[in-house]
Parts: sequence; structure tokens; C-alpha cells
Amino acid sequence: MQRRLVMIRHAKSSWANPLQSDFDRPLNDRGKGEAVEMGEKLKKLGLMPDLIICSKAKRTRQTAKRIAGVLGYDLENVLFEEKLYHCIPSVFEELLFEVSDKIKTVFIIAHNPGITEFTNQLSADFNIDNMPTCGVAGVEFKAEEWNTMPVAKRSVFLFDYPGKD
Repeated sequence: MQRRLVMIRHAKSSWANPLQSDFDRPLNDRGKGEAVEMGEKLKKLGLMPDLIICSKAKRTRQTAKRIAGVLGYDLENVLFEEKLYHCIPSVFEELLFEVSDKIKTVFIIAHNPGITEFTNQLSADFNIDNMPTCGVAGVEFKAEEWNTMPVAKRSVFLFDYPGKD
């Protein structure tokens, strides 16, 4: 079965309130627009998630809301995961191992540095220094089960971010 994993870093966040906790930082106006822009790019490519997994931090939830809205994905079906907040790469893999094998396309919305580190592990042919805000990286592979992803031959089919054109 052909599977796709789309890794998305949250959009640009606001630093307007220096006393605000990092977890509670919202998107700034630019970030709100970036999330919609990337949702539109994903829609144009025909990339529709069967499942969105998202960090519980405010900026990731706001990013998910905007992308899901553009794609027509029901926000009620987003799986919000506390452990995605500033996680290490192995946490992404652990979450994917729990995904139902009926699911073909998964979007994960999370944070740096973990998202850059994990994305760089997806293919030997792909390496970035830093996943930009609202950056999107997609990998595809053939596997019957999500838990065989680490040994499956994977190829990056998408790397995009706001203003890349």
C-alpha cells in the first residue's frame, strides 16, 4: 500500500508578549496567512490527510485549524498530542507506529528542532538545515503497516514553504 507522511512545522508565531509561556504563544498575522497559503498549496497538489496529528501548543493548533479549514478536514478529527511539543525525532516514529494501517496519508504538525531532525531521517537524498515556519516536507513509501516505515524505501516528493516560489 502506498503511504504518505507530510511533516509540517507550525507557522510564524508572535513574540509580542515576552512574558507569555512558549506553549501558549499564538500565531502572528504573517503566520495566519502562511498557514492558509500552505493549506492552499497542499489542496492544489491534491494532498488530503486521512489523519492530522498535532502538538497541543497554541501555535500548532492554530496552524492545524487553518490548514484543515482550507482542506475541508474536520478539526474534530485532529489528534492533539502533548508529547509532540518540542519532542525528539523518535517520538514522531512512536506516534506513527500507533496509526491504524487503514490510514494512507498522515500530516504531523509540530516544532523545531525535532521536526527538522526527523525530516532529515526520512530519506538519504534529503537534508535541510532548518525546517522553515510553515514548511512542509512529504515522503512516500510502500508498506502494509506504518510500523515498517523505518525499513521501507522512502522518497521525498515534496518540500515547500511560504514564499518559496
